[in-house]
Amino acid sequence: MTPELFPAIAAFTRVAHHASFTRAAAELGVSASALSQTVRTLESRLGVRLLDRTTRRVSVTEIGRRFLGEAQAGLNALSAAVAGLDENRDRPAGLLKLNVSRSAADIVLMPYLAEFTQAYPDIVVELNCDNAFVDLLEGGFDAGIRIGELLAQDMIAAPLGGPQRLATFAAPAYLAQHAAPARPEDLAGHRCLNVRIRPGGPLYRWEYMGKGGLFDIDIPGALVSNDGPLLVEAARAGLGVGCSFEAAVRGDFAAGTLVPLLQPWWPCFAGFHLYYASRAHMPRKLRVFIEFVQTRIERDQRHADQQADNLHLARKS
Repeated sequence: MTPELFPAIAAFTRVAHHASFTRAAAELGVSASALSQTVRTLESRLGVRLLDRTTRRVSVTEIGRRFLGEAQAGLNALSAAVAGLDENRDRPAGLLKLNVSRSAADIVLMPYLAEFTQAYPDIVVELNCDNAFVDLLEGGFDAGIRIGELLAQDMIAAPLGGPQRLATFAAPAYLAQHAAPARPEDLAGHRCLNVRIRPGGPLYRWEYMGKGGLFDIDIPGALVSNDGPLLVEAARAGLGVGCSFEAAVRGDFAAGTLVPLLQPWWPCFAGFHLYYASRAHMPRKLRVFIEFVQTRIERDQRHADQQADNLHLARKS
């Protein structure tokens, strides 16, 4: 075993992750044929077959799976060692890879991302928007952002903002032709815009809070997508009743482009959390990112609370 095999081993792990030479090659910036030859050379040097190849798919052999697990651990250790070099720089630097849901990106990241990149120009932020949970270490991610109550127990989580309410709404144009639902059960008679969180998975069951606690209901889907913002845009266009985090549509409520529905039943969730795997040494780039976003969210919340207090005082006077 010699160090010159390390790049080939890293290439093999990406092919195994994508189950595709084409997708792995696109990620690595090389041709699929060159990547295939790299892996074949690695197999020849090791004297084992790591991948089974057909015209339709690429799969990892049994011995390849064992080698993948051990090799990935070693590559992760090397990545941590390289990341640790950033600690000795004057400014945090490096690639910060985040796996986030689209809602998390829109609500807790995009309002602060420009300011963060200006404050830390040597950090490159790479966002992978994915509604489904992924293995952070296997995907090479530094952290992820999801609703707090959905996180695995072995993850370390840092809150990003407070609780989030799940809102139901429709456009004035839709409500001009359909009576507003009085209870969640009335949605059965409406055109609803629903989300399928992962391909092949079930449709999301809309959740509400009643006297007996949280409950969910099946919703007829007039339009289905895995993209929450697209469904909000469809609601603005009058296609049907939508469901999203209140923070994503608060501006629409103020502007009148969307009308809140079923407010007494809106459930409240733990809010977004940035989560990462337990490790003794947190990369500096991740630490400054968490501190930066948390500070800005707290600042904006204080400002919003002050505005609410001023409005309350103005109404009393």
